[in-house]
Amino acid sequence: MYGNMTPAQEWMPGVYSQIWKVCNAKSNKKISWICCDGPVDAIWIENLNTVLDDNKILTLANAERIPMSDKCKMTFEVENLDNASPATVSRCGIIYVSPTDLDWQPLFQTFSRDRQQEKTYCSPDEAEWMEQFLVKYFEKPNLIIDL
Repeated sequence: MYGNMTPAQEWMPGVYSQIWKVCNAKSNKKISWICCDGPVDAIWIENLNTVLDDNKILTLANAERIPMSDKCKMTFEVENLDNASPATVSRCGIIYVSPTDLDWQPLFQTFSRDRQQEKTYCSPDEAEWMEQFLVKYFEKPNLIIDL
């Protein structure tokens, strides 16, 4: 993920370190988001402690240090923090979203509101019709499965 030394003692950069370099390059004038999605593994998340603390520097195994720019933002989407150490958890701002808030209605309402604000070619009553359609054909017949 971050990189490793080959048997010939050459540094082979990893996927994350390459993404990190691109997002934090001085030539990058746009805001970049690095989104880490998936289970937290104690090994890879601990390597980000230097990024998550006040230093905001990614330190690689080859002693390369890549600072985080003001244009770079990070987010983690995880199911749980079972494998994260207290040191890692204390460095992150945590937002808990309950499963009830992830139902289809909030997503649909956002979609409908965005379509109306974008002034697409749609009827002003489209949101109401679509909601009735979804309730009739998906929610009432119980076709939407809660995981």
